[in-house]
Formats: sequence, C-alpha cells, structure tokens
Amino acid sequence: MGASGTETRVCRVIVEQCDVDEEKVTPDATLEDMGMDSLEAVELVIAVEREFDVEIPDEDTPALDTPAKMAAYLDALTA
Repeated sequence: MGASGTETRVCRVIVEQCDVDEEKVTPDATLEDMGMDSLEAVELVIAVEREFDVEIPDEDTPALDTPAKMAAYLDALTA
C-alpha cells in the first residue's frame, strides 16, 4: 500500500523543516529512529500545524511519534 497524500506531506515536512535525511523518513520510523530529540519533535509539531493549518493539543503529541500516526491523526482531525 502506498503512502497517503497526508503521509507524504508529513514526511516532506520532516525532511525540509527538521533536516532529516530522506532515507531515514519512512511511515513507521519513530522520531527517535530519525535522530530527533524532544526539542526537534516540538519544532516538528509546530511545522506540521503550519503546513496543515491545524492546532494539535499538547496532550496528543506524545502519541504522534511516526509519520503514519501523524497522518492518521491529521486525516481524522480534518475529516
């Protein structure tokens, strides 16, 4: 199964805004797997909020630790 449009956009944000090597960014890779620390994770959430014009509550962010989980969350949020 291919990546959804949302998942592709999330991966692009990770590569472009967080300076992560594209090879490390896969749907099921955790932020830690991609070499991101907690500050970079916060910066990612802010970048994703801007990209998708949404607000992600702080209490939801710990569960959004892979591009696939972020995409599913965003799809549900914007449905």
